[in-house]
Amino acid sequence: MTIRYPNGKKYVADTKAAAMKQTPLRDSYSNRGMTLEEDLNETNTFYLERGLAVIHKKPTPVQIVQVDYPRRSAAVIKEAYFKQASTTDYNGVYRGKYVDFEAKETRNATSFPLKNFHKHQIAHMENVEKQEGISFVIIRFTLTEEIFYLPASRLFDFWNRMENGGRKSITKAEIESSGFSIPTGLHPRIPYLSVIDKLYF
Repeated sequence: MTIRYPNGKKYVADTKAAAMKQTPLRDSYSNRGMTLEEDLNETNTFYLERGLAVIHKKPTPVQIVQVDYPRRSAAVIKEAYFKQASTTDYNGVYRGKYVDFEAKETRNATSFPLKNFHKHQIAHMENVEKQEGISFVIIRFTLTEEIFYLPASRLFDFWNRMENGGRKSITKAEIESSGFSIPTGLHPRIPYLSVIDKLYF
């Protein structure tokens, strides 16, 4: 199947990222090999089932343009386009506040590359903040299995530094001092609502 971006450019899967997702991760609990997205989806299901929050992964809008029907009972998508540029990964509601965040993983041990973000994502998070929503990034350092909650306001500072000719990454030390470490567990796997409680409630 061929998938294209809104500008017509062909989408090429990031095989390096896919390989990262398939790499077993060492940790102290039972979800070995889980990606950050899988862990967050399970966390959000835990929150939803207990009536704590309603937060879901956003679907990626795709326009299907070519379908083959090899059999009457089956259809195969041959070509599709991303309808629009994606914003962030997750959104929903918690304690009456709109929540919107992005989830990122890196195998870099000492810093997080800002090239993992797109300008339209930064603009989207800025708009959320202007409306007094809660916006942030969850970053996982896969080699050490450390997870951090970085407020969008701090991400903007690092992004602006890069835009003004500064470094193109956020050092791990900066993430540790500007963000909040999230200890991993079982129920929920990534208890990020505890950080929101500290910051907003």
